Amino acid sequence: MAGKYTCFDGRINRGRVSVERSCWHEECGVFGIFAPGQDVARLTYYGLYALQHRGQESAGIAVSNGQHISVHKGMGLVVEVFNYDNLQTLVGDLAIGHVRYSTSEDSSLVNAQPLVFRYLRGMVAIAHNGNLTNANKLRRQLGASGSVFQSSTDSEVIVNLIARYSQEPIELALRRCQEELQGAYSLVIMTEDKLIGVRDPYGVRPLCLGRMGEAWVLASESCALDTLEAEFVRDVEPGEIVVIDSKGVTSLQGHQAAHRAHCIFEYVYFARPDSTIDGETVNMVRRELGRNLAREYRYKGDVVIPVPDSGIAAAAGYAEVAGLPFEEGLMKNRYVGRTFIQPTQEMRNLGVRLKLNPIKQILKGKKVIIIDDSIVRGTTSRRIVGMLRQVGVEEIHLLVASPPILHPCYYGIDTSARGELIAAQYSLEDIRKHVDADSLHYLSLEGLFSSVKGEAENFCAACFTGHYPIPIPDPEEATKYSLA
Repeated sequence: MAGKYTCFDGRINRGRVSVERSCWHEECGVFGIFAPGQDVARLTYYGLYALQHRGQESAGIAVSNGQHISVHKGMGLVVEVFNYDNLQTLVGDLAIGHVRYSTSEDSSLVNAQPLVFRYLRGMVAIAHNGNLTNANKLRRQLGASGSVFQSSTDSEVIVNLIARYSQEPIELALRRCQEELQGAYSLVIMTEDKLIGVRDPYGVRPLCLGRMGEAWVLASESCALDTLEAEFVRDVEPGEIVVIDSKGVTSLQGHQAAHRAHCIFEYVYFARPDSTIDGETVNMVRRELGRNLAREYRYKGDVVIPVPDSGIAAAAGYAEVAGLPFEEGLMKNRYVGRTFIQPTQEMRNLGVRLKLNPIKQILKGKKVIIIDDSIVRGTTSRRIVGMLRQVGVEEIHLLVASPPILHPCYYGIDTSARGELIAAQYSLEDIRKHVDADSLHYLSLEGLFSSVKGEAENFCAACFTGHYPIPIPDPEEATKYSLA
């Protein structure tokens, strides 16, 4: 992948290029705040702005004034959906927000979150990050008993389960829901007077708790807390249900798996480098990925450059161990926010140059080691290598700070079928030839796991290993409905 927003169309297919997304997208970001007397809508806006990298398809904020929940949401970036006027209409003491990435097939306002609904106990709003592997099965069961669905999101399945157990307080209803839900999920849920955070039993998707004076905050990543100058308190534990109201914070331990399965790709690519997730600082993990890469593969190059942004820390770590100069040889246009989907090959190539531009004075005539975080289909890597050759780079050695991606994800990441993952279909040498690099190497699994503090069994690395910690009853069923 070539940075958080550097994603382009195209995939290898018998030497030809066809229109497909060439990178993975993180599914969603969630945020919640309980802050009586404060402008919770504007605070949520800032929190979502910090989480924008987790989803650029749609954004939404729901606010409760103690009696009623109001919501505003729309398609596009946070700054496109919200303005001074519509934020002024969202008045209350607690709020939740959501930024979403979806598959192209279900890109519509009806699937934007938060979802707001009425049930026996009043109004409830929900924002969901993740993917249920048994969503289709639950949807059929709920539909057979009279439930009606208006969207194609997994989140609406959770909504209907909550309504099924409406005779119980919502935190106990959520505990009952955990018995039936399979897959990965972090939830922020709001009633008229409560803010609730829920994490799946394996802790696949991140969720943390923070404090800002007398206010409490829930967020997918700690970078959102930093934006509000909130104190990071702790990560929500796998299976935990955190309830925040006028009495403070209470915790209810729901179902917990025998071991954790934190998504290791959060550290490789998805999370912002300034976030801390489950006790690991993302930037430090990425630097160690680069150091381990240098310990495994060493070249006598002239300069080390990253593919921005998520390759920067790994490249710095590589340069440190290799004793080579680190340079920002590719300049990223940070005002180009979302993926270019262009109808012709020429326009797609132009899109690459609009987002990334090589600095000729740094690179010309050099033996360049370029560090990327991962390769999905190889098309972006091929175009970047092509750009480097155009400015006169003598040698290009492409090093990848993660193992080959061999398997799709069923836990909330927008991936393709295994047949569209280049490493699953081609040899290392074939991939090297396709991207036109002088050499190509991936980090080993051992190098990956030694870059994090926890035991390997406490991480989900299914995209690399094919070992899925949460059962996948039927992969086709698991991905039939959209990401949350």
